[in-house]
Amino acid sequence: MGGGIQGGHSGQAKRVSNASIFAGCAVFVFGMVGAAYASVPLYRLFCQITGYNGTTQRVEQYSSTVLDRTVQVTFDANISSGLNWDFKAAKAVQPKIGETIQVEYTATNRSAVATTGTAVFNVTPMEAGAYFNKVQCFCFTEQTLQPGESVSMPVVFYVDPEIVKAEETKNIRTITLSYSFYPSEPAKPVAAVKKNEADNKL
Repeated sequence: MGGGIQGGHSGQAKRVSNASIFAGCAVFVFGMVGAAYASVPLYRLFCQITGYNGTTQRVEQYSSTVLDRTVQVTFDANISSGLNWDFKAAKAVQPKIGETIQVEYTATNRSAVATTGTAVFNVTPMEAGAYFNKVQCFCFTEQTLQPGESVSMPVVFYVDPEIVKAEETKNIRTITLSYSFYPSEPAKPVAAVKKNEADNKL
């Protein structure tokens, strides 16, 4: 009889143990899925804060210090195969370090319909990303162009004077800012979204 009670307790303990393992696995799986969805914006935020992987910095004010030393800045423009645009880079410049300067990219829609694109960017060498400060840019902003339409896309930036103090960047003489445009769906107005939601409920 004691053995029966012991066996019952053993079976119950095993069921509890299995349930605990299952619950733990479920939490782990949901956690991994959540991390996967969160990783992209978190990674982008991390890059923007640290300059990791050549990500430039976004600032709200101009530099207050200008050094008597120049750096060559070249520009690159790329288009995804899914976007029928002509995208041209700005001409190379050679500003003083700390000097705020504006350049312009240009884009032309070569298709017969309105299309929307979004640009991502990076800086090489990657170590310079943390010191390349953009006051104004068109990155991560949807650009919708009508058929045949051309637009100028300004970029206002400066190279942080701190770049000459860091061991890994003090000898950098040339920096390249590269943009790549990818097709995207234009965002719908809030009123249109609400109308669609109301229609779906009917």
